[in-house]
Amino acid sequence: MTTVKKYLSLVKFSHTIFAMPFAFIGFFLAIPVANISGNGEAGSMQGMLNPILLQKGLLVLVCMVTARNAAMAFNRYLDRHFDALNPRTAIREIPAGILSAESALRFVIGNSIVFVLATWFINPLCFYLSFVALFVVLFYSFTKRFTALCHLVLGVGLSLAPIGAYLAVTGSFALLPLLFSFAVIFWVSGFDIIYALQDVDFDQSHQLNSIPAALGKERALWVARLLHVCSAVCVTIAGVYGGFHWMYFIGHGVFVGMLINQHRLVKPNDLSKVNLAFMTSNGIASVVFAIFVITALFLQYGW
Repeated sequence: MTTVKKYLSLVKFSHTIFAMPFAFIGFFLAIPVANISGNGEAGSMQGMLNPILLQKGLLVLVCMVTARNAAMAFNRYLDRHFDALNPRTAIREIPAGILSAESALRFVIGNSIVFVLATWFINPLCFYLSFVALFVVLFYSFTKRFTALCHLVLGVGLSLAPIGAYLAVTGSFALLPLLFSFAVIFWVSGFDIIYALQDVDFDQSHQLNSIPAALGKERALWVARLLHVCSAVCVTIAGVYGGFHWMYFIGHGVFVGMLINQHRLVKPNDLSKVNLAFMTSNGIASVVFAIFVITALFLQYGW
């Protein structure tokens, strides 16, 4: 395995598929209201091809990748001793000896530095908030040690994607991207609870906190369902408040359908399809939803 592949495996790079589409949603939401200097209006196709806007899009992509890399690698670094004891996670890169703990920590530091530097080139607000964002995504790794609400902290970390991308373009806050951020909080928290069902016995025996460890599998699934209902409500309100083209609601239907699907797949007494629910259902939900939201924006603004 090459060094690059080792690090991609360490951070489960394929899981970028969850938050990245929402970052693109935040970015495209900002274009009609952006004040981009140069030829053409920001809301036109010519404005979209403005070098400043394209540069910001690239910087947003860099920020998304590096922040997630830092967060995931730090989680693996901090949990390495627990991972070595858990049969499900003992094959991960650090406990398996594929990468050293020191290498993972250097990777965290390097990605954190690149993330902060990238925000410096976006705008002052993003730079100042980068330290807050970095704290949130790194702090998540500690939370399982003292609170069952760790799933919500993970949700907050990933929810920074749409509002962060919006801020990168506009330099200001707005309600619509915040609604998508809240949708991400509830969505991610819910599916992280489902994923944590696999480690209930291990977490309880090692004094690690999670909703499933605290409430049991059946009640934890009900909490996940409630959170996913809240996520569905948020994307519904966003659609109505944003006055989106009807294409939005096709994506909305797919997103909600995938939320329902993962609860159909996972039962308290049958966790054999957890990975299918976690990766496939949520991957489809985020990617397809983003495609339809961005298509709706193209049709709505005549780009």
